[in-house]
Amino acid sequence: MSIERIARMTPSVTIVMEGIVADLKAQGVDVIGLNAGEPDFDTPAHIVQACTRAMEEGKTRYINVTGIPQLRQAICQKLQKDNGAVYTPAQICVSTGAKQALNNAILTTVQPGDEVIIPKPCWVSYVEIVKLADGVPVLVDTDPATFQLDLEAISRAITPRTRAILLNTPNNPTGAVYTRESLEALGRLAVEHDFYIISDEVYEKLIYGSGEHVSPASLGEEVQAHTIVVNGFSKAYAMTGWRIGYTAAPPDIAKDIAALQGHTTSNSTTFVQWAALAALEGPQDELERMRREFDRRRLYMVERLRKMPGITCPDADGAFYLMPDVSSYYGKTTPGGQVIADSAAFCNYILEEAHVAFVPGAAFEIPSAVRIAYSNSLEKIREGMDRMEAALAKLS
Repeated sequence: MSIERIARMTPSVTIVMEGIVADLKAQGVDVIGLNAGEPDFDTPAHIVQACTRAMEEGKTRYINVTGIPQLRQAICQKLQKDNGAVYTPAQICVSTGAKQALNNAILTTVQPGDEVIIPKPCWVSYVEIVKLADGVPVLVDTDPATFQLDLEAISRAITPRTRAILLNTPNNPTGAVYTRESLEALGRLAVEHDFYIISDEVYEKLIYGSGEHVSPASLGEEVQAHTIVVNGFSKAYAMTGWRIGYTAAPPDIAKDIAALQGHTTSNSTTFVQWAALAALEGPQDELERMRREFDRRRLYMVERLRKMPGITCPDADGAFYLMPDVSSYYGKTTPGGQVIADSAAFCNYILEEAHVAFVPGAAFEIPSAVRIAYSNSLEKIREGMDRMEAALAKLS
């Protein structure tokens, strides 16, 4: 029997869907995966070589819990150069992926009964991480047309129990990039009401058009003192399987994060840290090549989705996701006589009929939509959109 803490959790729908797609492919089904939040590019060669070299040089032993000094210093330099935020290596903790960094941030700031505001749509793990800390997730709507922050809604949600707000910009699942003005206003609220901004910035390098990534930590000393930055290498450098991320936090929180991690994983994999160092200090041309290709796919997919009857698709300036509203198809009947009741039924129909995988929007607290990732080749995206369009035409 599961203990209460685990029983309260909802399994990750994105991970479940990845398993379903893998099983279908193993059975020989030609599935086009537009569900996974994972770049389809290989990790740049110089990063792989740095990891191999580190292993060959015997860099395979325990190290400081918070990471090798060289990487923590490089992260500080990156934060100052890219984000305009000044940190010392003592404020950095290298973790086993950004997901561990998020858990570290929540577990060191949230006590039982504390409230954490989460703008929705939101990534599937945010609510569950807060629940695991015995915190109370407080879901707040964003602008339905743009998915931008609704500062009035956030202000109304603040109570004496508010301990943090959990942000993700660029955003998974919507692709929204929060504006500087809205983040400045949020920073003022954080200082006034004394809560933390936990800022998940893992998609920061994937910005398109006129979008601008702004880290709340760059908005002045007072706001930085109320900000915990979470970041990683998985999305920008195609290093999803390497599992390496980090936090940059105020000194007292950084000390607590180090203590917590010392009793969970200790240091993240030693030789992977040398690969991460190479990612930060090496050439960035591969990153830019990936970004341009994602942008090309984004533009194509937005155009295709907007041409499909009954579908609306907001713009997206970052990450590699779109969140089209498909609710006009709810209540329609499939060729097999099944009624499409919700986003899960919509995704099941598209998967069964067209062999194209999406993720139901309900998993991200937006039941009217589905999440579609353009982290697949343009050729596969074209075919996936063709299949989707054909499947929708069969509904009555």
